[in-house]
Amino acid sequence: MANILIIDDSPTDVRVFTTLLERAGHTVGSVNNAEEGIERVRAELPALVIMDVIMPGMNGFQATRTLTRDPVTKDVPIVMITTKSMETDRVWGLRQGARAFITKPVNEKELLACINDLLPNAA
Repeated sequence: MANILIIDDSPTDVRVFTTLLERAGHTVGSVNNAEEGIERVRAELPALVIMDVIMPGMNGFQATRTLTRDPVTKDVPIVMITTKSMETDRVWGLRQGARAFITKPVNEKELLACINDLLPNAA
């Protein structure tokens, strides 16, 4: 179906999301920091990015802002998935350019529905 990149420093979350997305027919890649994630998005232009917020170095808000302001990557939809559950975090994430903001623990059906809504050729 689609090539999706996960940018998350938690090996457990990456494994959970990868399993869920591959079961749904997607091809999944992952990196464990925002800086490497930005470079991979620029190089590969995945159909969608799943972005954690809390990571060492550059955080997910900063990485999302960088990607959505870059003419090369601005059209790649970003779904932020985080433990940060305050309304201000959600609003800030969306203001940085994220197309969706989901809090952990993630509901599998909610995540897949969100991804399907954001992918241009989703069935």
